[in-house]
Amino acid sequence: MHGPRPLLPILMTLAGLASFSVMDGTMKAAALALGAFAAIFWRSTVGALAIAPLWLRETVTQRGGRLPPRPALRVHVLRGVVSAAMAILFFDGVVRMPLAQGMALSFIAPLIALYLAAFTLGERLSQRAVFGSLLALVGVGVIAADQLGATPGPQAWRGLLEILTSAVLYAITLVLQRRQAQMATPVEVAFYQSVVIALLLAPLAVVWAPWPTPGQWALVVAGALLAALAMMLLAWAYARAEAQVLVPLEYTAFIWAAVVGWVAFAEPVTRGTIAGVTLIVAGCVLAARRDDPRPK
Repeated sequence: MHGPRPLLPILMTLAGLASFSVMDGTMKAAALALGAFAAIFWRSTVGALAIAPLWLRETVTQRGGRLPPRPALRVHVLRGVVSAAMAILFFDGVVRMPLAQGMALSFIAPLIALYLAAFTLGERLSQRAVFGSLLALVGVGVIAADQLGATPGPQAWRGLLEILTSAVLYAITLVLQRRQAQMATPVEVAFYQSVVIALLLAPLAVVWAPWPTPGQWALVVAGALLAALAMMLLAWAYARAEAQVLVPLEYTAFIWAAVVGWVAFAEPVTRGTIAGVTLIVAGCVLAARRDDPRPK
């Protein structure tokens, strides 16, 4: 048997998700200081510059200086555009709520991806998938009630709606991630995502992206390096294992988010959040099971 063992993509996925969670904490601090738009713009710009030498070397040595084919470029651009909106909404949302709660709400993305696949590919949803969706929806309601009860007001509502909208966009990136990983190398995936986001936001950055202070630059650079590392690890893993094996590992990010939120921002993890994330994960696991013979 050739290629890496199945365990290795799982370990790389776990490492990538841990890097993303620490990056989330770093970028929350940057968003508090600069605003979500500026934090994402500078992170993407720094990330593109950092990965550019690796991308250039790979392009010259492996493709003779040629750009990726058009189908791959279309996927790069599409995922970059969706990721830009997703990231701005997510980090603007977690400025208004604890990091663990924001991460927990984002866990509805795999379920949304399931419905997207059914809509775009004509797959039929099982009764178990529908019931799992309702169970996860109850979990979202529990977390929302916990968040709004702790910090009622328009800011709490805004953060909640931004996180849920971000989860919808994240679901789209999950659908694109497996295809992108099969068409491009990890370096190419990380480079084009950073470049597309930076170029997309550049016209508005003149007004909305102030020049960071030295301390803010440290947060931005750390966020960029952690994001690049995470994207390359996940791209490597998704090119070597099926999405249905790796997507459930997304739930481990809650542990890291809770630790980062507690250490960096003194954010407690409430019973409501734990109860809600338990229902969401249970619903997603139930919906992902494929042994229901009766489609709905």
